[in-house]
Amino acid sequence: MEPWLKLAALVLVIAALGLPVNDLFRYALLVIATVVVVTGTMRGACIETPPHGEVPAVALRDPRSRSLLRTRAGLEQGGLLGMRAGTRWGLAIAVVALCIVAHILFPAPRIEEGHNVFIVDRPGGALEAGLPHEAFRMMAAEFDTTYPPARRCAPQEIGCWRGQGFPAQAFAFSADGMLDHPAYSRRVTGIDFADPVRLRLGFINELAYNWNSQTSDVARAQRDRRSLAFLHQWRLTMPWFVMYRFPAAFAGSALCWRGEVLWEGAEEKFDAVTHASMQCRTLTPEDIGRRIFGVAIAHELAMRLVPTWEVRLHQLVPPGLALVASALVLALLVRVRARRLVLPFALVAATLLVALLNDASFIGGVRPFDSGDDGLVYDGYARIMLRQLVAGDIAGALEGVEPVFYFTPGLRYLRAAEHVVFGESYLGYLSLILLLPFLVFALFRRFLPLAWALALTAIFAAIPIGVGFGSSLVQYVKWASRGFADPAAYVLFLAAYVLLLPRTLLLGRHTRSAPSPLVGEGWGGGWCGDARTSLRTTTPTPNPSPQGGGEDTELAAHAHSLSQEFHRAEAPRDQFPRAFAAGLLFALALCVRPNIAPAAGILLAGGGIMALAAREFRRVAGLTLGFAAVLAMALHNWVYGGALVLFTTTAGIPKLLVMPPVAYLAALGELTHLNFAGEHVIRALRQVAGWLAGPSESLAMVPLNAAAIVVLIRVVFWRNAMPWLRLTAIATLVQHGVALFYASAGRYYYLTWLLTLLVVAAWVHGEGLDMMRRRFPRLTDRVAKHPACLALARALRRMGEMVER
Repeated sequence: MEPWLKLAALVLVIAALGLPVNDLFRYALLVIATVVVVTGTMRGACIETPPHGEVPAVALRDPRSRSLLRTRAGLEQGGLLGMRAGTRWGLAIAVVALCIVAHILFPAPRIEEGHNVFIVDRPGGALEAGLPHEAFRMMAAEFDTTYPPARRCAPQEIGCWRGQGFPAQAFAFSADGMLDHPAYSRRVTGIDFADPVRLRLGFINELAYNWNSQTSDVARAQRDRRSLAFLHQWRLTMPWFVMYRFPAAFAGSALCWRGEVLWEGAEEKFDAVTHASMQCRTLTPEDIGRRIFGVAIAHELAMRLVPTWEVRLHQLVPPGLALVASALVLALLVRVRARRLVLPFALVAATLLVALLNDASFIGGVRPFDSGDDGLVYDGYARIMLRQLVAGDIAGALEGVEPVFYFTPGLRYLRAAEHVVFGESYLGYLSLILLLPFLVFALFRRFLPLAWALALTAIFAAIPIGVGFGSSLVQYVKWASRGFADPAAYVLFLAAYVLLLPRTLLLGRHTRSAPSPLVGEGWGGGWCGDARTSLRTTTPTPNPSPQGGGEDTELAAHAHSLSQEFHRAEAPRDQFPRAFAAGLLFALALCVRPNIAPAAGILLAGGGIMALAAREFRRVAGLTLGFAAVLAMALHNWVYGGALVLFTTTAGIPKLLVMPPVAYLAALGELTHLNFAGEHVIRALRQVAGWLAGPSESLAMVPLNAAAIVVLIRVVFWRNAMPWLRLTAIATLVQHGVALFYASAGRYYYLTWLLTLLVVAAWVHGEGLDMMRRRFPRLTDRVAKHPACLALARALRRMGEMVER
């Protein structure tokens, strides 16, 4: 029940913030609220005490168990549906309702904004028909001067702007205006941009403007790759304009700009005013309702509005209401300990820092995607689908532009959903990347002690030594900021995998000195942060592990002896929804990147077989029904294109399937004839070398990666390996097989090598370290006693205490 309550609390927060969440202030509130809700516990619903008839008999016979149950029941104070819980939810709903009403009654004054690319090649067109005649004439003359007709690229050249699309309407579609019904592109409450990337001009990633900057005389953008320019890497070189119409409330405000502005006067006459530096002009009552164009054709453009104090107060009302309402909802519904927030916010901060240093526009901006890149294709498709949706063409929007999928289908739909929720921004994809370190931590913690999981997560998120092994957050951020599908698919896959893995439900607090995952017990499960179920009785852990040890074991041994019976009493309520979510997420991951189907299929099949063996039929049904969504791709191809294609039509093209099985057979034939320099033998050697080079694509990593493959094989055939770890090793090995046939681009295999790291780390913890101690006792003892190692162990222990308490 508690996960559903947490979801309901987040829905209330989003309702208070309002859609779309397209500014950094409200997005920050959403991230903070999500961390608090997920980390905390719902007030009045922390523990569900089983009905008397469902409590295991051994728990009722044991005095300590009866005490635990009485304590937990007392903490509930009437249960979820009791008066206090109902009152809190009623107040939270009332707060959100009042916030929404206040937004309606006291709205900030809105400015009508229209924007678009400005390209003309012949008389006529949507721009000439829809823009004021004199304003269009002035911009067209400036365009012809900047891009002389005699020097323009030939329309038949691939990548030339003249051979592609032109604006279909005077003002471009903006996802910010989907729910607002603007007169032009969108309505805004303020103006402040020195960089068009921060103005969030969505039209720059329209598929019609997929110009090749090496061919086209009108270029899309330039990137400044200097390390100190990371805040403003992108320079938009497309010719564009923005237009504003101010309501009466803005009379007396000052509009400042650098660059060129066309200021409308009487009788639709426009004055061109160019400022070399930022200068201001006061809006008079005569300017109200008139159109003011900012033009970025021959000059760069920056604009800022300085409102009157009355307007400024009105502008502060919506964010203030959102802040107060969100804080009240969290205070009413969620209980959280400050210490438990340290690790989540540290991971969020580390991820944002990586994103900032890699491409700052990923955080709230809209960068121009590179011509020919997947990112431009997916976002261009999503924008076409959104326009169809706004026009009421639901069937056309579901078609996703392609009757039979050529490009991987999933990301275009995710992009469309992202624009509905987050407007003209890429904050939805950023949210997936923010989730990634948490999933990595949860995954490592299922198989490793807490200290190991913390250390490996810190390395993944903050220390880029895993770049060569495909296990660094930097790599995921890089490709996500470019709009590629791979990171999104891997996040969905890892989320599904975490849900698929079984949880260990303990009555007491978690223990730290657990058996090795290779011989049985893994890490997992949840806890109820503030519901202390017994007095604090601390017992030092005997024979503490070198990774931390010496932690509290509050009723751990006794709770573990009861965990299986409580699992049987409570798990059926959770089996179906958890399994359904896992199957659905696996299906979504495959829709985004079908090449990860081998690993997903093996994990699902193995999980289903284990569930059948345990007679967990609800779990099997959930996995089956959830994963059935993967058939949507084939259904789409059949309905819209009349073709029976399971995923996409690219699976067998030579550009991707660079080494088909017949090529290996040909190489084997050449070897049988002792032709070691044969064409197919050389191709096979290059393909295997590319596979073992891994995401680094460096031959220097071949020995290390080959050793990791050997460890995978060792875990598969080692009889003491726990079933889930063996299953993971099998799935990873099969997924590695994809690299033997398909193109070996590093981003295709980040997930494969991350799973390899997981299995290798579990093997090192369970067997590798013991082998090292036996063969090199002095070296391992010296390393264990090194001051740096001891300091690291203390730091991890402190962090672990914050996580556990």
